[in-house]
Amino acid sequence: MHRKYILCIVFFTFLLPSTFAKTYSPFYPDAGSWNTFSCSYALNKKFAFLFTEELRFKENYSRLNLFYTNLGVEYKFNSHFKTSLVYRWVDKYMEYDQFSFRHRLMWDATVKQDYKKFTFSYRHRLQTEIRNVQTSDAGAIPEWYSRNKFEISYDISKKISPYYSTEFRYQLHDPRNVESDGTWHRIRYQAGVDYKLTKSSKAGIYYLIQHEYNVMAAENLYITGLEYSLNLKRN
Repeated sequence: MHRKYILCIVFFTFLLPSTFAKTYSPFYPDAGSWNTFSCSYALNKKFAFLFTEELRFKENYSRLNLFYTNLGVEYKFNSHFKTSLVYRWVDKYMEYDQFSFRHRLMWDATVKQDYKKFTFSYRHRLQTEIRNVQTSDAGAIPEWYSRNKFEISYDISKKISPYYSTEFRYQLHDPRNVESDGTWHRIRYQAGVDYKLTKSSKAGIYYLIQHEYNVMAAENLYITGLEYSLNLKRN
């Protein structure tokens, strides 16, 4: 593996976030939890179906925030590059016992490289979403975001793999927050560990910090996450 590639990943995951530190707006802190179940079903070595359910809590773990369902497909070109297309149905809990219904489409392209016990990866996500189509004048106008995630993981053993990642989100267009169009406005830092339970399943725990900036009423989120995943294959 080329040394330049390693230095590039390290720069984006550890050093680049510090360049945004002085641009944060006044923020509102909150703690919550994200709990995820995911399953992939591989038809062959290249093609797989994807399914995810996630439940999120906010306001210091005391209130339901949202839950979503992902349905998608994934295609692996080789051991280094894959792409996926995923649809997400989101039910976001609002005030007065109401829900905001949202439809999201995500196109991911992921490249990774192994080096001894390390794995370096980069994922780009192009994301579009519409919400409250029948109840909002702006509901039919989609939001567009570009998300860039860099991750480093290390295999301590065949079962235990800690990791660290950084994700930057760039707002291409949002009809509800046009003042932030054309800006980087969110960073996520995430550290966790995955534990392989069987050949086809693993569990994980992580801690995530999210900072917003260049937006009105910016939030800082402190999230504890639990994950369980299955990787099934066609017989």
